[in-house]
Amino acid sequence: MHIQLITGPGGSGRTTVAAATALAAARDGRRVLLVTGEPLVPEAERLRVARVDSGEEFRAELVALQERGSALLGMVGARPLGAEELTELPGAEQFALLRALRRAARAPGTDLVVVDMPPLHEAAATLALPAQLRRYLARLLPAERQAARALRPVLAQLAGVPMPAQWLYEAAARWDAELAEVQAVIEADTTEVRLVAEPGPAAADALRLGRLGLALHQLPVGAVVANRMVPQGSADPWLAGLAAQQEKYAAEWAAELPVVALAHLGRDPRDPQDLAVLAQTPGLVPGPPAPRTDWAVEDRRAEDGVLVWAAPLPGVRKSELDLIRRGDELLLAAGPYRRIVPLPAALRRCTVSGAALADGVLRIRFTPDPALWPRTP
Repeated sequence: MHIQLITGPGGSGRTTVAAATALAAARDGRRVLLVTGEPLVPEAERLRVARVDSGEEFRAELVALQERGSALLGMVGARPLGAEELTELPGAEQFALLRALRRAARAPGTDLVVVDMPPLHEAAATLALPAQLRRYLARLLPAERQAARALRPVLAQLAGVPMPAQWLYEAAARWDAELAEVQAVIEADTTEVRLVAEPGPAAADALRLGRLGLALHQLPVGAVVANRMVPQGSADPWLAGLAAQQEKYAAEWAAELPVVALAHLGRDPRDPQDLAVLAQTPGLVPGPPAPRTDWAVEDRRAEDGVLVWAAPLPGVRKSELDLIRRGDELLLAAGPYRRIVPLPAALRRCTVSGAALADGVLRIRFTPDPALWPRTP
């Protein structure tokens, strides 16, 4: 199963492009599932739509959480909230989307899943959530503290109610399992991101930062859809200038990534017929997923006495980078994005001795610590 996550700057037309991509792939013979909140899809064979309703997801999850913790709520005299009085909180959309992604990855008889993602900056943050939240759970409720579980039934009999700690650890274990499943989908070799943007200076800046956030979390970008391209050769000076600007930026993007040019219809797409026209665009049907970029460890002990960890971060600027070693982890900041990365086993026995940026690749130098590095006979 191939999963394509479609995002772009706000107002770039990513929802329309997601729907057109799903329709084009279905017409090409693939069995397609489109995950979206606002579909504009004509009837088509081999195409199904899964609608994301963040409000309903939030209400159902909170009601279920109250039911599982009813004993604890009763102990403190709390009054449970009814589903009809619940209004979703900020962040509910991201969690609803992640759950929809997990369900889509399980969908039988599906060749391609097309996911209509939030705007680019929010999408990068959403895709990083599962790994980040699992790290928080591991720190706040470490597995080794569950060794006392055998005592909880005794304590529960003495108190006459289930112990809150048991409910808390059970909830944490369930959340971790769900997050692990979503993380596996996001990090799978069959998952990639496709960017949508209307070529121009503002979109170029947004794509540079967005690609940086995706690269920091090692999420591959398969292509860019240059949306709303106006035709060349217009006699109108304004249209001719706009067309020239779009071609300039599309060509710059094409130097790094495949670009699919989607024509401007002369109006905003408003019905299934418009979507069907866009679905005929060559190159819109996704090809094989883009390969994931590994952060390779280069052994240069023979030449320089160091190991080098190379992290490709396309478009990053030196002033946007920051890194801190903390125990067996590296805190890496790139622009507005941050990631805490576990160090490979070999690098845990080293100290950070420097870093350099060249050609969009950050190379971090590690010097073996004589007190920790294995000695050769």
